[in-house]
Amino acid sequence: MKASTSTASVHDATQAFVALFRNARFEQLPPEVVSITKDQVLDFFAVALGGSAEAGVVELRDLVREWGGAPQSTILRYGERVPAPNAGQVNATMAHALDFDDVHEDAIMHPGVVTIPTALAMAEYVGGLSGRDFITAVAVGTDFICRLGLATRPGESIHKYGWHLTTLFGYPTAAAVAARILGLDETGITNAIGIAYHQCSGNGQCVRDGALTKRMGPGMAVRGGIASALMAQRGITGARNVLEGEAGLYRVYHGGSYSRERLLADLGTRFESVNVSIKPYPCCRGVHPSIDAALTLVREYDLHPEAVSRIVIYCGEATYGLLGVPLEVKARPRTFVDAQFSLAWGVATAVARRRVSLEDFTPQAIASPDILAVAARVDVRNDPALDRGDQGMEPARVEITLTDGTTVAEQVDFPTGTPGRPLPFAEIERKFGDCLAHAGRPVADSKAARLVEEVARLDELEDVRTLVELAT
Repeated sequence: MKASTSTASVHDATQAFVALFRNARFEQLPPEVVSITKDQVLDFFAVALGGSAEAGVVELRDLVREWGGAPQSTILRYGERVPAPNAGQVNATMAHALDFDDVHEDAIMHPGVVTIPTALAMAEYVGGLSGRDFITAVAVGTDFICRLGLATRPGESIHKYGWHLTTLFGYPTAAAVAARILGLDETGITNAIGIAYHQCSGNGQCVRDGALTKRMGPGMAVRGGIASALMAQRGITGARNVLEGEAGLYRVYHGGSYSRERLLADLGTRFESVNVSIKPYPCCRGVHPSIDAALTLVREYDLHPEAVSRIVIYCGEATYGLLGVPLEVKARPRTFVDAQFSLAWGVATAVARRRVSLEDFTPQAIASPDILAVAARVDVRNDPALDRGDQGMEPARVEITLTDGTTVAEQVDFPTGTPGRPLPFAEIERKFGDCLAHAGRPVADSKAARLVEEVARLDELEDVRTLVELAT
């Protein structure tokens, strides 16, 4: 769907967001936005610390240490202080490595992995940033990146152009968050977003090829966004009409297909933070309805792998194309990235182990005979009745046929962790503990407990650097 409003007769939508980044105040945020932002922050620390020793993260940290530079911001868990763009990049990469970070399902977006590491790095850079100002920057940034994604739907297929939207839209978002924390005026924020737009990138081929660049993308966006804000602070200019210009983002990257209404409706009064989900399973969110369905069947009928003859997963067209095929790769992953993006692997794990956890998505796990044996009995099919087009995440139905010929089935429309079925703060705290147990280096129990406490009272915190100190 083409935007119906001529850019010649209105201001570019970029300026509406610039004004919000400049003028938003904590007191204007609805209580539910403050609450979910705290959830996002605790979840970020969970997945970042849990991913701190994952492949790609260690190598990137070593490279950043080799580069050296001004000691401006901290690499979480390790404690080295490096230039702010580099710290933000490593921390964002950590947080995305497990594919366990928060997600806005309709926007197909991981907002926290962009907004939170940017805000943390900049909080150290400027010093003395309060918890309230931190929450406001993260909430406005979350709203921005999610609206950017939502505006592409309705429109053409979300997968048509092959973008990884978190990375693509992460550049201008990180730039705007960093610029706000730097205290730039509207001209400065505009320039920061414009400079970031000149760098926008990020594609989905990494998912299809099982490559580590999937987890690296958001960090690249954070690094580029912070650098953009710092350049704008020094007077470097960027494009003004970033979103709707003749060579703006939606024309160049989406063929002009977007909804201006979805982009701007109720801006400043409705925040998309309230539609962010916290993941209960460490894999692509599109796999979660199938996992929920499989776990329900396993528990309701007390199913054991040896009693299972065949499993059929029915899903929508978009889910099938991304997570269902080629089945020979999805059922026998080449890499743990393949496993993270596989319906067959997620459901087979649920049936084989009666739960789905971090230890099931590692280089070692993809050779597990018990999961592979169940995955070999899985078939994945597109059911047009489950297609959702541009209406958000698609449901899934799992049918399990037993060796005695009995068939049981379960359909899940909205998986655990969605706004209608949210994870309470206590469950996110449990997830935090599970992630710490997975971390490459142990975290002292006293520091971990205090980090949870400080996040819970984040709106009372005088200096966000306290959180960084507890996470190193």
